[in-house]
Amino acid sequence: MQTVSAVDLSRSADAQALVRDVEVLGNRLAAVREMIGRVIYGQEEVIDLSLVTLLAGGHLLLIGVPGLAKTRLVETLATVLGLDERRIQCTPDLMPADILGSEVLEETENGRRAFRFLPGPVFSQLLMADEINRASPRTQSALLQAMQEGRVSVAGQHHPLPRPFHVLATQNPLEQEGTYPLPEAQLDRFLMQVDVTYPDREAERRMMIATTGAVADSIGAALSPQDLMAAQALVRRIPVGESVVEGILDLVRGARPEETTLPEVRQHVAWGPGPRASQALMLAARARALLQGRLTPSLDDVLALAKPVLRHRMALNFSARADGVTLDEVITRLCAPLA
Repeated sequence: MQTVSAVDLSRSADAQALVRDVEVLGNRLAAVREMIGRVIYGQEEVIDLSLVTLLAGGHLLLIGVPGLAKTRLVETLATVLGLDERRIQCTPDLMPADILGSEVLEETENGRRAFRFLPGPVFSQLLMADEINRASPRTQSALLQAMQEGRVSVAGQHHPLPRPFHVLATQNPLEQEGTYPLPEAQLDRFLMQVDVTYPDREAERRMMIATTGAVADSIGAALSPQDLMAAQALVRRIPVGESVVEGILDLVRGARPEETTLPEVRQHVAWGPGPRASQALMLAARARALLQGRLTPSLDDVLALAKPVLRHRMALNFSARADGVTLDEVITRLCAPLA
């Protein structure tokens, strides 16, 4: 007679608990999406990608012309997820201390002097960096440490940032005068780059009517910061099939000119994505599956996330620009064998 070991029972119980947790959280996330959609019109894909980024524990770069509700989206995410949100307007004269904080010399009642640290806006759970490419390289490098390490260094002292901590930055693709392009090292710290486009006619019609009336839709918190961190931990527990793992590796490694067999990549790509792209795709695919209430990601998730994960981790060469080739076209060609 076949017996069931304690280990098998434990694994079965863990699997049942995981299925239950995914189902419960999937229902709650559906409510979050619906609530955000009440105030952000015609940007369903942007909303989903933003939530995927937060569930994966990453940072997001939003690129779009003014007036597409990028700032409103960040504020709405903070409200719905119950996060402490701060906003900085990046300008060329913005200094690192304006973001990180600074130490001030104070004198006590008994005449003793001591330095006290005054935290800056980076000490928040959701930091919006508006027009990040207008900040100087020195200020951008200060923000880079916060994004990578979850802490800042001021006067030789390390100060941990609140948890969770996410940076949602915006960038205007039109006006480039007086800007400082983000270095590749900082771009790589963003889990995804999302291009925000114009809404369709029907969405713009609903937006026009809803935002010019006397009464506007109000929303509240659907999750707490603790719920978000629990969801981030759950994302890392979601199993990933071998076909998805191999698909991610094929896609990322195929985007490197020195490793690929695709002539389009060899001819048009100057440099390709590093290992952080593979990690980002793995986490984002798991988060997308969780957002849709599925227990495990598929190759469809990888294909849907390929462009926002890869487009800021690759660069075209002069030949591609001369031929009018875009990065999205190259990534589409890379995805073709997986489709």
